[in-house]
Amino acid sequence: MPGVTVAIPDLKVSTITNIDGKYTLVNVPNGVYLVQYTSIGYGTITRSIDFSKPSVVDVQMQASTIETSEVIITGVSKATELKRNPVPMVAVSKAFLDERSASGNVIDEIANLPGISAVTTGPNISKPIIHGLGYNRVITLMDGIRQEGQQWGDEHGIEVDQNSIDRVEVIKGPASLTYGSDAIGGVVNLISPPAVPEGKILGSVQGIYGTNNGLYNGSFRLQGNTGAWTWGTIISAKGAEDYQNQHDGRVWATNFEEKDARINLGLNKSWGYSHFNASLFDDLQAIPDGSRDSISRKFTKQITEADLFRPIVSNAELNSYGIPVLHQHVQLYRIYNNSNFNLWGGNLIFNLGYQYSHRREYTHPTDATIPGLNLQLTTYTYDVKYTFNIADTYETTIGVNGMYQNNTLGYSTDFPIPAYHQFDIGPFIAIKKTFGKLDLSGGIRDDSRTFNGQAAYVNNGTTYPTLYTGPNPTGTAGITQQFAALNKVFTGTSGSFGATYNFSDQFLMKGNIARGFRAPSIAELSANGPDPGSQIYHVGNSSFKPEFSTQEDIGAFLTLPNVSASVELFTNNIQNYIFQEQILDASGNAIRVDADGTIDPTGQYSKFTYVQSHARIEGGEASLDIHPTKWLHFENAMSLTYGTNLGNGGKVPDSLKYLPFIPPLHTHSELRGNFAKTYGNFKGLYAFVGFDHYSAQDKFFAAYGTETYTSGYNLLSAGFGGNIINKAGNTVMSVFIEGTNLGNVNYQSNMSRLKYFDNQTVPAGVQPGIFNMGRNISFKVVVPFDVSPTKAAKTAE
Repeated sequence: MPGVTVAIPDLKVSTITNIDGKYTLVNVPNGVYLVQYTSIGYGTITRSIDFSKPSVVDVQMQASTIETSEVIITGVSKATELKRNPVPMVAVSKAFLDERSASGNVIDEIANLPGISAVTTGPNISKPIIHGLGYNRVITLMDGIRQEGQQWGDEHGIEVDQNSIDRVEVIKGPASLTYGSDAIGGVVNLISPPAVPEGKILGSVQGIYGTNNGLYNGSFRLQGNTGAWTWGTIISAKGAEDYQNQHDGRVWATNFEEKDARINLGLNKSWGYSHFNASLFDDLQAIPDGSRDSISRKFTKQITEADLFRPIVSNAELNSYGIPVLHQHVQLYRIYNNSNFNLWGGNLIFNLGYQYSHRREYTHPTDATIPGLNLQLTTYTYDVKYTFNIADTYETTIGVNGMYQNNTLGYSTDFPIPAYHQFDIGPFIAIKKTFGKLDLSGGIRDDSRTFNGQAAYVNNGTTYPTLYTGPNPTGTAGITQQFAALNKVFTGTSGSFGATYNFSDQFLMKGNIARGFRAPSIAELSANGPDPGSQIYHVGNSSFKPEFSTQEDIGAFLTLPNVSASVELFTNNIQNYIFQEQILDASGNAIRVDADGTIDPTGQYSKFTYVQSHARIEGGEASLDIHPTKWLHFENAMSLTYGTNLGNGGKVPDSLKYLPFIPPLHTHSELRGNFAKTYGNFKGLYAFVGFDHYSAQDKFFAAYGTETYTSGYNLLSAGFGGNIINKAGNTVMSVFIEGTNLGNVNYQSNMSRLKYFDNQTVPAGVQPGIFNMGRNISFKVVVPFDVSPTKAAKTAE
């Protein structure tokens, strides 16, 4: 077969077979590596090959539309077949991401997978939630490098260009063993495009348009491979107007504008590889607050600092791409290196990264250039490990990873968190062993996190509050302390042990137990100030202990010629679980404050502090894929998660019984056709119709009105697409069309923060809050091109 991709994921090496089905892999160091064979319309095949001795490897591809040998690289010492890994995981291919082009960001593209959801603040702000845990409990990686912004905040998303992602791997459960603190809930690894085959220079131009909010998303990609050197670049730009639904019309201040760029340069030799990457993320995002006219219920906007009168937003503003005066500007600059050296019979791996995250919120309507919030976070991450085999059979990894952070406060008028230094370090060891049909893996890790928060004082005698940098803050009139100095050290031991038993090629079972560790975040420890985007005045607690979790997972997986099915169950017990609790006055009423913390019944902010408790999260996922023919699939999946507050020994009031932001029962059914045949100038055609049911969420964190009951709803989606080819059989264009919420249903997701954005007082009989996006049709076109040197040119050279 020609055109089969042959790759070694551990070495970032790939090639394609020629017209005779033959191939050559160059710059492969001695050792045993997993080799992956893939081709559209055929089942993926993997082979473990020892390159230290001559061997003949013949592989026969089988026509199939079922993925049975997916390879993962996240959380393992070496590339591993997903089905043989005891840790609960899911992998998402580029084909899946291409077909979900209606999503505004990469997190939304995976948010409907079993066990995964997202907390959102509009179409471009999403944070991953895994089994009910998110924010600083889930680590997002970019090519194995920790993504570090201000994860504690609600009102900004993951600073990654969705067009630069070709694959996503998700660990569903504690992954502290290999990633340390903050991975207590799981890991989302966003993986960039692999290198193109040797001798090729390939690229593409891509365009996306969404009808609901006029979304435009354009991207240019170019990659080359000379054999030793690989290189590439991706440049993207996207933007949108305010989104709309039948209930709200256009939702004011949900528009955005984003620009992205990345470059990479890699060297592959017989000793291994070293790849350098640099990227820029630049996002302008409007800040919604949900305020409305009390009679017409049309959206209004703040125009003065005193905010005594708000005019109705005009139709011209609602239908504009222009970013309003009140907005946030989030930038992230990233430079990182992934290296793998073949040394002493093993592999020495370095993942080193630098990031600078700059987040500003402009919240003064008459002083547009003065930021209310100005946080500047510099992060250096390191991950060094050595993989080798003990006695040729025990696949072993020893390593150490962590990060150093420095957060500074630029000129601004609001100060929710202090400037601080943070240092993490965690050595670990992990071992994997196969006994015939039984795969065992486990390991242990010891973490330490050091916080050094700086004391800060605020001068309230100026037009806006400003940080005081004078010599005598305690003796100067009008100066108040915003933050006390903080010095904390958190330590913890984590680990995991799991097993996979392959009863046959068709049936296997997995079990895993993992202990996770998470140190409190800087916001949970030290916050003392307003966050304009979330409309919350945060108050931290420096006496917190670290969180520890114990999660047990068990799963069964069946793959037959015409049926695939799986069942996965989990329970996760968390000690010292931290969550926000609203502060009440002596009469039990919610306290509202101004930006300086002064109690004001009409103040903009609700005052929240953090508390600790014991918690349990349990649930599971099930899937059933019936494919009576090679081309037809009936796919079904179900996810269920319960989050319970167990308290600290006493009876827990009903209003505090459940944990916040727990997704409801979700079922997904999809009738899908994949057509492998070529029809004239069309190839790789597909079509699907999907139905999603979300049950009502009546188990919610009701205390203080933090969360409210959410009604159930049903959503209909559909899509189709494929490749347009020329006479030579080469793709000249790929087209993807997807429709979401085709029934134009008015609904509110309990995972949407906009559900709670409204006036303090809402007329009787009116459902408060903002509803989710209505019907949207997305069109995606990808035009590939090949500018590789011809054989004649190579000969002439």
